[in-house]
Amino acid sequence: MINGAHLIVYSRDADADRAFIRDVLGFPNVDAGGGWLIFKLPPAEVALHPTDGAETHEIYLMCDDLERTMAELKAKGVEFASPVSDQGWGLLTAISVPGGGKLGLYQPRHETAYDLG
Repeated sequence: MINGAHLIVYSRDADADRAFIRDVLGFPNVDAGGGWLIFKLPPAEVALHPTDGAETHEIYLMCDDLERTMAELKAKGVEFASPVSDQGWGLLTAISVPGGGKLGLYQPRHETAYDLG
């Protein structure tokens, strides 16, 4: 039986991004050996979207109050890669991570699946 999911984020500076997720976002972690941190994520859900182009994967962190969450993150020195946009289904922005990448951040307005039993 499937009992979890393991996401991989590729980074140009994995050490800096690991420190960011550990120290700034505060995600608990285990060391799989040699400083290779694996993080516990908040409850998650997966959606499949159609595409006629190249298959890509995106990661979005979710929050209940985007404005409050952004203020908390800004107080920790986090920069945002995009302004907030209202997509109808939710409010969306992106967090800049030290390795040059970004993590989506959004406040959903749709029903969520991450706490289903």
